[in-house]
Amino acid sequence: MARNSHEKRAERQWLLILLPSLVLLLAFVIYPAIYSVYLSFTNEALTGAAALRPRFVGFRNYTRLFNDAKFWNALFVTFVFVIGSAVIGQFVLGLISAMALRRPIRFRRLFSSIILLPNAAPEVVAGFMWISMLAGGENATLSRIVSFFGVTPADWLQVFPLSMIIIVNTWRGIATAMILLTAGLSTIPAEIYEAARMDGATPSQMFRRITLPLMMPTILLYMLISAVSTIAVFGLVYALTRGGPGGATEVVSIYIYNQSFTAFQLGYGAAVAVVALVISLILGIAYVRAMKVEV
Repeated sequence: MARNSHEKRAERQWLLILLPSLVLLLAFVIYPAIYSVYLSFTNEALTGAAALRPRFVGFRNYTRLFNDAKFWNALFVTFVFVIGSAVIGQFVLGLISAMALRRPIRFRRLFSSIILLPNAAPEVVAGFMWISMLAGGENATLSRIVSFFGVTPADWLQVFPLSMIIIVNTWRGIATAMILLTAGLSTIPAEIYEAARMDGATPSQMFRRITLPLMMPTILLYMLISAVSTIAVFGLVYALTRGGPGGATEVVSIYIYNQSFTAFQLGYGAAVAVVALVISLILGIAYVRAMKVEV
């Protein structure tokens, strides 16, 4: 009896410790998600009659959504953005950085500081910083640099808008990838590499047959985190292009904002947000299945 009462008291103490976090989670994550689902079934708006008397419209917003070419364009742009910046750019450069920092290289601290520096600036600040680099035609910083090599200056955010936001988001995300992948590399025992070297394995063989297989759980976790966080990127893209030109960089988050607060259609914007939430949940379920974890 005494042991049971002690266990119950310990459980209550843990609940009290977790209570502030649970309240914040409920207020800023769970409640907004549930309310968005409710809004998606209404014609809620910021102006007009629907703003005064919103009504239930069933699946009308979803029917409109799946027949909206701009929504499919936003999904495609988001897919390219995620693959280009999170899956390829951040992962490849983050893995190279993590493996380089495990070696006794000179100026190691300086190298790691340079990689971590982009995370010190907020999204919008980083966006405006890159505008000075990319916008302005021949007066842009990048145009002045490439002109020394005989390359014709251009307004990079107008000519290559999607490529530019992929590069900028990759720049901001390398540090996160490096930290997570460094943690994964540190879990691999050094004895395995020593045994492989004694057996005559080359560095490329050790990378393919030791490093990648043993790091696969960390890589899958990184892919989930980076994909979901990249889907939600808003401030950086909005500061750089606001979804333009002509919808070329209108990712899902920008599309939701435009429909909700530019077109004033909260119900339709909520429906798009619910679809984005479902996509993120599907990615999470796929990760759990890949890790063979039962939920």
